[in-house]
Amino acid sequence: MNPIALITGATSGIGRATALKLAEYNYDVIITGRREERLVELKNAIQYSFSANVHILTFDVRNQEEVTRAIDGMPDKWKDIRVLINNAGLAVGLNHLQDGEIDDWERMIDTNIKGLLYVTRKVAPIMTGKGDGHIVNIGSIAGKEVYEMGNVYCASKHAVEALTKAMRIDMLRDNVKVTSISPGLVETEFSMVRFKGDQQKADQTYQGYTPLTGDDVADVIVYTVNLPPHVNLNNVEITPRAQANSFYKNINQ
Repeated sequence: MNPIALITGATSGIGRATALKLAEYNYDVIITGRREERLVELKNAIQYSFSANVHILTFDVRNQEEVTRAIDGMPDKWKDIRVLINNAGLAVGLNHLQDGEIDDWERMIDTNIKGLLYVTRKVAPIMTGKGDGHIVNIGSIAGKEVYEMGNVYCASKHAVEALTKAMRIDMLRDNVKVTSISPGLVETEFSMVRFKGDQQKADQTYQGYTPLTGDDVADVIVYTVNLPPHVNLNNVEITPRAQANSFYKNINQ
């Protein structure tokens, strides 16, 4: 049987690209997200191009009951999960803290932190029970340093960094690998969500340089999970060539 990987946030961007690349590398994939029509389209794309099997789970990671019901309700043959890609995450709004919108804060905290915890709590015992597995948490360079108006988003990604380190310690004796992948600027739906559908502002984020794509990050993820059993990449930062960190990028290079 092919190893099974579960990818959250597979409806677009990094998650979608990762599902396709893992399928290409002979993983059977469980693809999850809120937009079922996109999951169906992705399943069809995978099965058209590769021999991998695909299982769809439609849920919102922010809803613990939905997460539990979806994962518990899978056929037994899909529950032997070897790889978990905690990819679902977002930024909403760009305001100074004193001007922030509480609904935006809650959406980021519920998705980026609590959603990651809810899914991990259901999948990690499968891995620890068999003494094998690999959890990849998609963080951000915003989890390394704080930038103006990034406040709560940066805090949520700092939490992902801390949780990744904690998972690695807590599951060490169970031989579960834990990796943090921290991308910089990636052209996905990220900025459209951050700017709440403002296409002009979203486009401006990526002007004047060549950003990363979802495929670029997916390549790193696939490399990481296919390393020899005794090798773990603890923490990977990946940025476009034009970006040094959260503060410096080379525009019109």
